[in-house]
Amino acid sequence: MTKEKYVFVYGAGISGQGVAEILADKGEKVILYNDTARDMSQTIIAALEKNGGKFICGINPTEYLTKTKLFIISPGIPLTTSVVTKARQLGLEIIGEAEEAGRLYKGKWVGITGTNGKTTTTTLVGEMLKTLPVKTATGGNIGLALSKETEHLDADSYIAAELSSFQLETITTLRVNIALILNITPDHIERHKTMENYIKAKANIFAHQTKEDVVILNDDDPIVRGFAKAAKGKVCFISCKHVLPEGAYMENGNFVFAWEGKKQVICAVKDMQIFGAHNEQNALGAIACAYFAGVTFANMGKVLKAFKGVEHRLEYVETIKGIPYYNDSKATNTDSAIKALEAFKNGHIVLIAGGHDKMTDLAEFMELVRTKTDALILLGEAKARFNEAAIKAGVRHIYLVNTFADGVKKAYDLAKVPEVVLLSPACSSYDMFDSFPQRGEVFKDLVHKLPH
Repeated sequence: MTKEKYVFVYGAGISGQGVAEILADKGEKVILYNDTARDMSQTIIAALEKNGGKFICGINPTEYLTKTKLFIISPGIPLTTSVVTKARQLGLEIIGEAEEAGRLYKGKWVGITGTNGKTTTTTLVGEMLKTLPVKTATGGNIGLALSKETEHLDADSYIAAELSSFQLETITTLRVNIALILNITPDHIERHKTMENYIKAKANIFAHQTKEDVVILNDDDPIVRGFAKAAKGKVCFISCKHVLPEGAYMENGNFVFAWEGKKQVICAVKDMQIFGAHNEQNALGAIACAYFAGVTFANMGKVLKAFKGVEHRLEYVETIKGIPYYNDSKATNTDSAIKALEAFKNGHIVLIAGGHDKMTDLAEFMELVRTKTDALILLGEAKARFNEAAIKAGVRHIYLVNTFADGVKKAYDLAKVPEVVLLSPACSSYDMFDSFPQRGEVFKDLVHKLPH
């Protein structure tokens, strides 16, 4: 390709801005394109323009595409838009930001994926990696773009990368040295169209491994367990449900790791500050990743005992008049909300749910709502379908509200000791908010303002 050709970055969110700035700093002519208008920092605009690139939005970008050598798509953008279709017609190489990060960064990757638990597990792995005598970073679907997080790392470094199905479907060569797949349940069907496509995207995390690499699979999940036969490198299993001959598992209330004839207790489950069966699975996944990265068992135990969880995932907010409030805004699908409900072993939950509907099946979720909740408050675009499913499941106390603030106020009015108030929407946030973190921040702010 000739030097005057552009790198075209589609999507000006965190990923797009990050990779555009990195490539511009490396001397590339970068076109950063967004479908709609958005504010852009002068620093990024100046970096792009320095090499003859630019930021454009809301126009037909064909004239730039015809002069493009590489097309990088941000994870939030489907591969079905007219801009992507045009890029395909022009025969352009189309990759994601994670793939480009893999081409720029020559160190080691620990990649974590799954329908639920990615952020908590990646954060845990990142903390464990910090105990190694090398440079490390944490990024991907959390924090900065991967290309930004890896910018100052060297060949001996480790990145703990949370990789979503959106990121994984656009990698073509990325070699993830240590890959973990936590679980797979229906999610993002509106994007991937079929469950088969979603599973295929997840499996991409170990598609480019070699025999020197390792894939860590959840033995309790039949879909994930089935990936073992396609693995090119070592396979390590984790299980919350039974003792394994090798791998990470639970025994007598402890986290245990066994490999090549040696067995080690890491710490007791009760020593962790985070709770819920899903976090036990996350901890086992983190232990296995850390082992293959060279982290000592002692350091794994220290991290597990000190870890307080991630924001917006079963995050304790405040206790008002004897009622604890929990922010689980990160529960953007039913499976994640199910795990939150299961974490409260005694039930008595006043649940706030609803938002932008992903159109996944609600039967299992509503069955648990019936047994675990004392009241269900529904809001957002999904409330009518959720209400219908709740009635069908036999949920008795259902309240429909018009605004998010109304939902929090209704929970406050209803809740009595020993109940807990839980925001666990089982929906994405895009009907009312820009993101699930924004939804969680609004929830916390509303809770803090309730009469004490």
